Amino acid sequence: MDLLAPLNSSLSVYLEHRDELLRYASRILHDRAGAEDIVQEAWFRFSSRDPDAAEITQPKSYLFTIVRNLALDWLRRASNSVVAPSPGVSLDSVASDVPSAEHVLYYRDELKGLQAALSELPEGTQMAFRFHRIEKRTLQETAELLGISLVAVHKRVKRATLHCARRIYGIEED
Repeated sequence: MDLLAPLNSSLSVYLEHRDELLRYASRILHDRAGAEDIVQEAWFRFSSRDPDAAEITQPKSYLFTIVRNLALDWLRRASNSVVAPSPGVSLDSVASDVPSAEHVLYYRDELKGLQAALSELPEGTQMAFRFHRIEKRTLQETAELLGISLVAVHKRVKRATLHCARRIYGIEED
């Protein structure tokens, strides 16, 4: 009796479907490195099951089930984990995504300057700038919304951008 036959059979099934398993885990986790770990763990569990256990009639489905369960466990653990600061580390020294009061005031002033500069422009130019630069619409979408050509939109956005930069940064026109 060949003792390696079950392992060789398991390995061939695993290798045949490894890329599919990896894509499946990646879709669940949205993390390629995590998906690699999950698929590796799935192989370990698949290959090290009890040899006396009942034969698996659908090995591909069984592998996908292992991957799904491991990925969901991974997500569950990740959502429940809380990062605690190391002992002796002040919370004041931990980086924060929250802007400081100084940054908030600075950017608020910048925004007021931008609004003032935009208000000096014709309405069509303001709209082209707002649609493209603020609302992140494409030039094509902006052209369709305003009923003008793509070239006209590009010129208006460029004109508004240059005007605002000059006003905000105090650059004199050439």
